Amino acid sequence: MFEINNLDISFGAQRAVKAVSFQVGNGESFGMVGESGSGKSTVLRALAGLNHAWRGDIRFGGMALSARRGRAFFRQVQMVFQDPYGSLHPRQTIDRILHEPLLVHRLDRVEQRISQALSDVGLPAAARFRYPHQLSGGQRQRVAIARALIAEPEVLLLDEPTSALDVSVQAEILNLLSDLRSERRLTYILVTHNLAVVTHLCQRIGVMQHGEMVEQLSADDLRARRIRHPHTAQLFDLSIGLEEPA
Repeated sequence: MFEINNLDISFGAQRAVKAVSFQVGNGESFGMVGESGSGKSTVLRALAGLNHAWRGDIRFGGMALSARRGRAFFRQVQMVFQDPYGSLHPRQTIDRILHEPLLVHRLDRVEQRISQALSDVGLPAAARFRYPHQLSGGQRQRVAIARALIAEPEVLLLDEPTSALDVSVQAEILNLLSDLRSERRLTYILVTHNLAVVTHLCQRIGVMQHGEMVEQLSADDLRARRIRHPHTAQLFDLSIGLEEPA
């Protein structure tokens, strides 16, 4: 689905991402884990088409991508951001927020799609005409997921989708994302600093440090501490534990 080769990203004189390469198969869930400033979110934004200042080769479905993307790409690839309050317009109702991607992509059956999107993420119909500040943090993130899914994409790019939420709510959102991926056969690329989150949701993991992807391994290998790189071992030792959310 995605193939990335020698991705380099610089901001002025600072080289933020250094020759990163990895592949993500159709229907796979791939995670990038690392400390703040390791470059993982910068990689994700380049894949999403939000960062144009990159060098290297990014392919989607076998086709090389340029820095500028067309509408077809943005229908197939959607992003869920870290802060659901910041990513939702505070002066728009949930109805208007969900309408927008349908208008952008010129999709029909608007009423049916909005009702179905709310149902798919476990929100009541009454939430449709509320504003973001009238919802809880978990409900706002459900709206953000519904907005990403309403145009029926193939790929979700997830940038720390649970880090702004309470621990109990994190588990609910992770389980929702896991169920949606199975039901819709979605491809996920997840960025997080939380090893428990990445092993719960992802099959393979890339470990980022100082802009480099220093190791790729399976979630099973990470759980069993079959680790090659010392930074991966350090992240493992610093984590509270790899118990998966309930």
